[in-house]
Amino acid sequence: MDTLPTLYTERLILQPLTLDDAEGIQQQFPHWEVVRYLNALVPWPYPADGARSYLEQVVLPAMAQGREWHWSIRLREAPGQLIGNVSLMDELDNNRGFWLAPQWQGQGLMSEASAAVTAYWFTVLGRPVLRVPKAAPNLGSRRLSEKTGMRLIRTEEGQFVEGAFPKDIWEITREEWLKQPL
Repeated sequence: MDTLPTLYTERLILQPLTLDDAEGIQQQFPHWEVVRYLNALVPWPYPADGARSYLEQVVLPAMAQGREWHWSIRLREAPGQLIGNVSLMDELDNNRGFWLAPQWQGQGLMSEASAAVTAYWFTVLGRPVLRVPKAAPNLGSRRLSEKTGMRLIRTEEGQFVEGAFPKDIWEITREEWLKQPL
């Protein structure tokens, strides 16, 4: 795979993650509002070297192997500050994930970031379907899936940082995505 491009939306810059992003992630990520509905594999309390370790041991190797695509989320008006992360993964029933620091939630920024990487998934990577798991109580994430034309295909048990919850699997096909108005 060629170098991962920087993506732009109306208000955001999505830059490929690098080791230089460790400090920004370490500052913005370890908040209960961010991690509570994430996979239980996320350590909590978050260690002081958590972001660096995650980048070195998980993200950067997966990006180099062409199995995952990770971007930092930055405001166009403040491109030096990381405010979140959005990712695509070549995994069964787990193709997109994201987090956004609490002070930027509720402004539609994640909708923009998700739309940009979903377009990348379908148009650049040419994938036929996008599936996204989420903790059922995560209503904000559920609303984003509903708003973007995804449908709930099944519910199973899941383990999250906060504990055991039903895990909903949401899906949209390339054909469904292409039919949506721009």
